[in-house]
Amino acid sequence: MAEGGGSRRRGAALEEAILRAAAEVLRESGAAGLTMDEVARRAGTNKNAIYRRWPNRVALGVAAYRRLADAETTVPDTGSLRDDALDLLRRANSTWSSPYGEILRGLIAAAGSAPELLAELRENGGGAYEAAWLTVLGRAVARGEAAPEALHPRVASTPVALLRNEYMARGVPAVPDGVLVEIVEEIFLPLVRGRGEVGGPGS
Repeated sequence: MAEGGGSRRRGAALEEAILRAAAEVLRESGAAGLTMDEVARRAGTNKNAIYRRWPNRVALGVAAYRRLADAETTVPDTGSLRDDALDLLRRANSTWSSPYGEILRGLIAAAGSAPELLAELRENGGGAYEAAWLTVLGRAVARGEAAPEALHPRVASTPVALLRNEYMARGVPAVPDGVLVEIVEEIFLPLVRGRGEVGGPGS
């Protein structure tokens, strides 16, 4: 007999079905609408199967959020590091003020003071963005727009970290575009170009 009907699934197949269902509920109803009952119904399983993997709905929501973040992240390729960086930063800014940003804020609030969930949420929400920034940096290094040592996760995370600081300082879900340009032109580009050795194509 299968859990919730159909052929019995175990291990990775069942976990995939649960995460896919949880991501669907998050997208449609936000963090507040995520319930174990609804996820179990959509995944075709029972709540016990979910609780064996995630202790509560917040832990499940945090695990499922990566799917939404990854789906929304594509890598620009304009041929210019400045333009690629601005594109990524503008998307991050738009996402934070979009329904996906509302989901993220809802999960952060629901996680409360659980440091392990907050750490996982930061990792899940930022993994796709970090990969995109590293790809953009790798292309810039190949074109001679950035120093080879710039291809580092800490460097890649700098623009989004600065954007988060702006959210906290301003208390708003979107930052003015002029600030994004300043982050890219005044901080990020000088950082990745090193000590003036690299100035971009034609320099």
